Amino acid sequence: MKTKLQPIQRLYFLDALRAFAILMMLQGHFISGILDPIYINSDNYLYSFWLYCRGFTGPVFFTVTGWVVYFLLLKNPIQGFHNPRIKKGLKRGIELILWGYLLRLNLPMLIQGKLNHSFLMPDVLQIIGLGLIFTVTSYALFSYLKKGVALFFLGITLIIFFTQPLYVDIKFDHLSPFLAAYLTKANGGVFYIFPWLGYVSFGAFIAVLFGNEPKHFFYKSLCFAIFGFLLIKKSSDLFIWVYEQTNWLLLNKVAYNNFLFIRLGDVFILIAIFMSLNLIFSKGFWVWIGQKTLTIYIVHYFILYGSLYGIGIYKYYKYSGTITESTISAILFTITCLFITFYIHKYRSRLFFILWSKLNLKQKPPYN
Repeated sequence: MKTKLQPIQRLYFLDALRAFAILMMLQGHFISGILDPIYINSDNYLYSFWLYCRGFTGPVFFTVTGWVVYFLLLKNPIQGFHNPRIKKGLKRGIELILWGYLLRLNLPMLIQGKLNHSFLMPDVLQIIGLGLIFTVTSYALFSYLKKGVALFFLGITLIIFFTQPLYVDIKFDHLSPFLAAYLTKANGGVFYIFPWLGYVSFGAFIAVLFGNEPKHFFYKSLCFAIFGFLLIKKSSDLFIWVYEQTNWLLLNKVAYNNFLFIRLGDVFILIAIFMSLNLIFSKGFWVWIGQKTLTIYIVHYFILYGSLYGIGIYKYYKYSGTITESTISAILFTITCLFITFYIHKYRSRLFFILWSKLNLKQKPPYN
């Protein structure tokens, strides 16, 4: 008697997580740039909660990036160095880096033969692009070594997180300012390789453990919730206890500035919530947003910051809104970005379809 094979569940929750993160980023960037500082009150519970939630947007993005990229690599029928996802991943990483620089370019200054200072500072797109390239090249390397990739990714994360007090203030004066800005916070970049690469690496580590045939989401979501709670509530106490036993000063420094592991705990809690609702997110809306995060980011950057020409909302309304004005405007801003993104992809798809048909190309148009 033949048994009916159970369909493999898709990781809809990862697209939903990316969608959640990009929406949090949109409202976070808008409110932080428009809200008048006189309304900032750290004693206000709602404001403190909003500020705390802003802080897990980056960790979610970077962790999910490592997870999705490595999952797609494992899922492809062709494994090893000939996996077509390697080439796609490298191209995507380079594309993100180029977009990161283009969005910060100031054309009026460029016409004068100058580069604006912010152009040289890496932002989130450059670091995500490098994280993507790191993940893909690591896969290619370990496709020959055959084992040890999980320990490699976990080891990279732990080294980056535990040594953060050692490198956070290093400026790398022997390097050019352009390269040094990529490394640590001390060099002025908005985002930097260390410690953000640690989240990407941990995402890839999860992908290795999760495998290419996901199942038992409910039980795995419970595990994520438990580990997330322990990281948030108990990791600092654990590091202090180990410090007291070993007198290792570095652990004491980590314990009293333990934002990296606590934020990883936040990511775990969010993964647990979204994973338990995986099938709910299969309807399309959340998946669509999660798959269009780059376009949404580009659109928001042009509208809010005025990429290329510097003419954006931020220029005219910086730090000028009340709480009510900033909140309502943030909602409208988010909806506008989503609508523009929808129509960009709608007409882009039609344009590519016409071009591919006229040229009789067999390759499928790049709809996404």
